[in-house]
Parts: sequence; C-alpha cells; structure tokens
Amino acid sequence: MGGQYRITGDKYPRMRRPRGRRRLVFLVVASVTALGLVGWGTLQLIDVFTGKGDKATAAGTKGDCTSTAGPSAKATTASTTSTAAGTLPRPGQITVNVLNATPRGGLAKQTADELKKRGFRIGDVGNATATYDKKVNGAGILLGAKGAAQAALPVLGTQLSGAEVKTDGRAQADRVDLIIGTAFKSLTKKEDADKALATLSGPRPAASASPKSC
Repeated sequence: MGGQYRITGDKYPRMRRPRGRRRLVFLVVASVTALGLVGWGTLQLIDVFTGKGDKATAAGTKGDCTSTAGPSAKATTASTTSTAAGTLPRPGQITVNVLNATPRGGLAKQTADELKKRGFRIGDVGNATATYDKKVNGAGILLGAKGAAQAALPVLGTQLSGAEVKTDGRAQADRVDLIIGTAFKSLTKKEDADKALATLSGPRPAASASPKSC
C-alpha cells in the first residue's frame, strides 16, 4: 500500500477469535453437564424412596430360598418316611418270651396263648429271672436289643398298654421279652391293639423341612 498507510517492518498484527463465542461454548457444555448430574441424582432419590432396589434384592433372596427347599428336600423327606415305615416287622416276624414276675400262677401261659392267636411267635414261657421277679410294679416290661427299640418292641407294645420299654445287650433284635408285672390285668383288647398296630405300621407324617432363613 502506498501513501501514509504503508506497512513497514516484518511484524504483522495477529487476528484473535472473539472471546464471546468461546465463553458461550463453555456455558453450554457446563449447562449440559449440570443437567445430567441433576437428572441422575433425581433417579437415585426416586429409587431410594420408592424401594425399587429393596424389591429387587428381596426377589433375588426369595428365589434362592425357594430353590433350597426344592425337589431335593422333598426327596429326602420321602426317603426318610419310607425307611422308617419299612423298619417295623410284622407280628409273625417277632418271637416273644413271656415271663411272669408276679406271684399269680398261669399268667405267662394265658398271655402267651393270646399273643399266639394275634400272630406273634412264642419263645420261652415261664417265670421271670431273679432280676425282675416280684420287682415289676407296673403292667409289664418289654425288653429287647437296642436294635428292637424302633422295630419289634413298638409292635409288641401295641398289645400291652402302659408297659415300660427297656433294652439290653442281646444281639437278636427279633426276639424280645414280655415280663408281666403286678399291675397286669390283661392284654389290650384285640380291636384296640389292631387299630394301634395299623396306625403304627401305616404311613408316618413326613417331617417338614426347615426352610433356609432369609
């Protein structure tokens, strides 16, 4: 350029962007960020006050508990029930020694004859040993091996109400003693004994499985 507006030297003026546009961009970005944070915080507060998070947790826990007491628990219960019912022998599988511990004569034979009519096998019939003779104050004592406590002895117990059950060290579980005591009058009526035996030999109530505490 000529005249008085001639530019001399090697330095040129720099052109700068207007500061207003930069500030506007910064304000827009800051506003969007702030709105996002506010929205996220609002959603969190809504979840807390409405309990949605607790419901989801509870639903998951409930599912775990249901699966714990599922088919496996039912199968175990059924197996236990069938095993318990299967351990009870029939009267014809039990041999009973009838022993009289009272001063009254003939009780052992009369009782043995009646038990035979009811299907039991009869072993020894006679007087009780010195350990029990004249020392049994109740209706009687049912004595057998430890293995007979949940098998032969309960079955025999249906025939004499109020008898005391004891075990000893014998090995044979299917051979038990009925020791007649001084309070003995007669065996349980056959009709009542049959009902008690049917109840004892029938299906037993299954034990409820303990649910897992949640």
